Amino acid sequence: MMQAPGRLIGLGVGPGDPELITVKALRLLRESPVVAYFVAKGKKGNAFGIIEAHLQDAQTLLPLVYPVTTEALPAPLSYEQVISDFYDTAGQQLAAHLDAGRDVAVICEGDPFFYGSYMYLHDRLAERYEAEVVPGVCSMLGGASVLGAPLVYRNQSLSVLSGVLPHDDLKRRLADADAAVIMKLGRNFPKVRQVLKELGLADRALYVERATMANQKIVPLDQVEPMSSPYFSLIIVPGERWQG
Repeated sequence: MMQAPGRLIGLGVGPGDPELITVKALRLLRESPVVAYFVAKGKKGNAFGIIEAHLQDAQTLLPLVYPVTTEALPAPLSYEQVISDFYDTAGQQLAAHLDAGRDVAVICEGDPFFYGSYMYLHDRLAERYEAEVVPGVCSMLGGASVLGAPLVYRNQSLSVLSGVLPHDDLKRRLADADAAVIMKLGRNFPKVRQVLKELGLADRALYVERATMANQKIVPLDQVEPMSSPYFSLIIVPGERWQG
């Protein structure tokens, strides 16, 4: 008799505060025989730190170690190719467990489908295996909550933008936005702050590092040290307040 394949489960575990994991994600985490998680070399990883206390001895841990993060690569290597090959290999590792009939929970900081690394495994595996995705509290909502910043009022629209965008693209999209969240800052911070100043939005913009985590830091935008802004930081430009 053929062994039924396991399920692929993408678990959003929230932005950092361990209490922001959902009841459903916690249940599926505990039920999964294999728990996979993305991690940088030599690190434990934020997502793993959120769920570590809930793991059980019988579970198999499968760290998926990024070959690169943000460092420059020597030619002819490209970041896109190296990371694509990594996701191919990670997908094969998961498939081995799934083919053996074991469910695999892939934990993902924030939400799996909102800039989440899980989505690249989902794209590779979901057509071959049963897949379930559990949404999580994403970082921009964690950021809005700790900043006390309502994002959008009434009929306003929200733009979610990557700080990696070129200066002119970022400026054009921000100029058209009622409200915005700018993510992926890090080394892009000086460019983003300059664009906000050019648009007259710097006074409205709010900055937070590692929102909801134990080492969270809220800093006025003009006091942020450009070279110390981490990847896990974001800027919120709230919608204009509506006096309802």
